[in-house]
Parts: sequence; structure tokens; C-alpha cells
Amino acid sequence: MSWFESFILGLVQGLTEFLPISSSAHLRLTAAFAGWNDPGPAFTAITQIGTELAVLIYFRKDIVKIVSSWFRSLFSKEWRGNHDAQMGWLVIVGSLPIGVLGLTLQDAIEGPFRDLRLIATTLVVMGVVLGFADRRAARDETGGRHRVANQRKTLQELSIRDGLIFGVCQAMALVPGVSRSGATISGGLLMGYTREAAARYSFLLAVPAVLASGAFELKDASEGHTEWGPTIFATVIAFVVGYVVIAWFMKFISSKSFMPFVIYRILLGIALFALIGFGVLSAHAAESAG
Repeated sequence: MSWFESFILGLVQGLTEFLPISSSAHLRLTAAFAGWNDPGPAFTAITQIGTELAVLIYFRKDIVKIVSSWFRSLFSKEWRGNHDAQMGWLVIVGSLPIGVLGLTLQDAIEGPFRDLRLIATTLVVMGVVLGFADRRAARDETGGRHRVANQRKTLQELSIRDGLIFGVCQAMALVPGVSRSGATISGGLLMGYTREAAARYSFLLAVPAVLASGAFELKDASEGHTEWGPTIFATVIAFVVGYVVIAWFMKFISSKSFMPFVIYRILLGIALFALIGFGVLSAHAAESAG
């Protein structure tokens, strides 16, 4: 991998990780359009460490409160009813599905799941799901169909059941094209949470999953032939760009619809099907040399 490739891929990772359009799909597509080798799931997992560091810094106050309260709840009954302590447990519970499925489906993640036809399908299908969830949320927030305006749930009302459902939605993002934020936010909106609550829990939930995945891939990469210079460079780029994007995205969702992302996903999926059908792109990944 050249330094130019790593810069572009790091930029793509940072731009797309927090938007509901799938960063793993865009890394795969960028390589396909440019005629580069597929960077692979290991590169994706390692560069995602950069974007999750952006989450740690952006939500640092929330994370410090959650972690400190959770530790206190282990030794003091008085803290066990604390919302931040409970949020710590909910993040752990929500992380279980992706941990189990990530290990179980590792071979598929590194092979069949990276087929561009599957990516095109998930882009369209999850785009439709996000659009439906967004319209339903907008209807609730405006009091449509005799509903009470602003009745949607906040994170104060997050239950173990809902946390597990969020976790299952996150696990769906093991398939490129689904989008971690897209799936979890869609799930949250369909369960009745506000856009801000769904997005905030989505980002907090991703931290342990992505850091664990990155650490796992780092272990394997250290035993292989990973090009560390370009990979680290891409991770730094992803961190810087990701921080800017997450700050923008949290402001965007407070007043705007997800419909632009819905339209983009569907059009990209259709275009991808057409390019594969006309033989412009191969559905299968070119193997990475590194």
C-alpha cells in the first residue's frame, strides 16, 4: 500500500465511520474504483481505532462518568442505582452480540461478506430501513396521527432488553454496507428513542467493540506482513477527520432528517449493481499483497 492510498483510505474511514453509510463498504468501494487491492478487514479494524479515539475524546466527560460510576457500583450498593453506572452495564450487555458473532463469523467477514453484490444489497435494504425509521421518528416528534409531540425516549429510559436489541443491530454491521451507526440508530428510532439518544448510545456502544476488534487484528497483524507505516498514517488521518465529522453529525441530527443519507445509500447501491452488471467492477475483492 502506498502512502497516497493510505491517506485516501484514512480520509474515507474518518469521513464515513460516524455517518449511516458504512465505512467498511466505502473502504472496499474506494479500493475497487481506484483499482487498488482490497485493504481487507484487518486494515479496517485497525483504522477504526483512530475513529474510536475520536469518540473517546468527544464523549470524554460522559465516558469518565460512566466508567467511574460503574467501578464504584461494583463495591458500593449506593451506586448501583446510578444512571451512569447502569449505562456501563448496558454498554457491556449491548457489546455481547457483536463479540459472539464477530468470533463465530470471522471467516465470512474476511471472505464472502466483502462481495460487492452483498454490499450493494445491504446499502439499499438498510437505506430503506433507515428511511422508514426516520419518517416514523419525524411523525412522532411532530405529533402526527394524534401522537403526543416529543414523546420519544431518552437514554434515561434505556433497558437491558433495548440495550441487547441495539447490540444485535450493531452486530449486523459485521456485513459491509450495513453501517454500524445506521443499523443502531435505525434500531433506536424504531424502538422509540430520540435521534440524539440513539446516536449517542450507538457511539458509546461502538467503543468496546471496535477497540477489541482492533486489538485482535493488531495481534494477528504483528505476526504477518502488515505495512505499519501506511496503516498508522491512515489511522491518524481517520482520527483527525473522524473527530470533525462526529462533532458535525451530532449537531446535524438535532434538527435535520436522515433522508439525505437514505437517498445516497439507495443511489449508491443501485449504481453499484449497474457497474457490476456491466462488468465495470468485479464483485470479488482483489487480494491484498501486504
